[in-house]
Amino acid sequence: MRDLMPQDMAKFRQIEAEFRNCCLGWGYQEIRTPVLEYLHLFTSAGTLSPDMLGRVYSFLDWDGWSGERVVLRPDGTIPVARLYVENFQALPIARLFYVENMFAFEGTGKESRERWQCGAEVIGGSKPEGDVELISIALEAVGKLGVGPVEVRLAHAGLLKTFLEELGLSGEEEADVLDQIFSGNPGVLGDLKGRNPEKEKQLQLLFGLKGTSPGFVQNLRSVFSSSLPALESSLDELARIAELLTGLGCSYQIDFTSGRGFEYYTGVIFEFYSSARRLGGGGRYDELIPLVGGKDVRASGFALYIDELMGLVKEVARRERILVRAKDDEGLKASLEVARVLRDAGYIAEFDLGYEETTEFRWIVDMRSGEGIELIDQTSGEKQRTFSSADLLGLLEEAGCR
Repeated sequence: MRDLMPQDMAKFRQIEAEFRNCCLGWGYQEIRTPVLEYLHLFTSAGTLSPDMLGRVYSFLDWDGWSGERVVLRPDGTIPVARLYVENFQALPIARLFYVENMFAFEGTGKESRERWQCGAEVIGGSKPEGDVELISIALEAVGKLGVGPVEVRLAHAGLLKTFLEELGLSGEEEADVLDQIFSGNPGVLGDLKGRNPEKEKQLQLLFGLKGTSPGFVQNLRSVFSSSLPALESSLDELARIAELLTGLGCSYQIDFTSGRGFEYYTGVIFEFYSSARRLGGGGRYDELIPLVGGKDVRASGFALYIDELMGLVKEVARRERILVRAKDDEGLKASLEVARVLRDAGYIAEFDLGYEETTEFRWIVDMRSGEGIELIDQTSGEKQRTFSSADLLGLLEEAGCR
């Protein structure tokens, strides 16, 4: 895990602020789940893949002579599902968002084991428009950060699972194959030969196809629907989302090899890329809420990875820093008031606590009892004297200081 330095935190807060403003503007409410959750939340429902479960930080939370195993939060959506079940099931639709850190063991020592992310979830409703709403929020937030262009990649977990079920795979085998496919190893399909040659050929074909329009989905329907009617509902959903995104002027690529982190996804999966970086992703998880004790309800969500975005966001412009000096006790008293006025006007007012070097400050405000306020421009060496805070602000504004 790593420290976040002041320049990192400036970017972090900018990302957080833009994301919060976007979510609030779309009617989402902010939540925060505990860093510690019970392990059974992630195991009893079978919501995390074996690979992910093998990398969680877990330990016993002792209570006298007994204890229960807990984990550092490895995922953002599953705790939100629990929170929804415990607090929001009476609502027809719950729109929730968070900014939280996740933890996962990483064996090489080259990557951070703490990951910060911004996430949003919409639980309830019955329309695929919810997925499009989430994609729109993610693109709006990233756009406000000046990051782009952003590539949207679409896949569909339900469609892929239907194919694998037709091959006669067990639930564990299916999860393992999907995990490898979405981790960038579609070659695992070669290990499935001999189960159902016709379906194997169709699956290989599916993974070789990519499209950028609703017409692509219609072509898939003409190729696969007659031989595999179970795909119809998945294709309908994917077609509707493609139509909506096209209508909004949002470009995308349908690519069935994308969709990492699929564990609990049941429907459309979407990912966001920029400059070859995976900025985040999400999808539909209609079976998750019942798995954690809730009712049968549609749900979808996404996360943006703050650590990745920080590498793309430009340096945040800092407010002008002004060094305030007091030559004596009476000047110190007056300087407190001047510093307050400067801060109210949007400047950073730092008191001189013994700086030996002041070159990092362009402006110095020198307070002398009975002699007014001296403003020193260290760039030009010019000195100006005034007797009021209002006039001081005027001098700074005339000099183009903001």
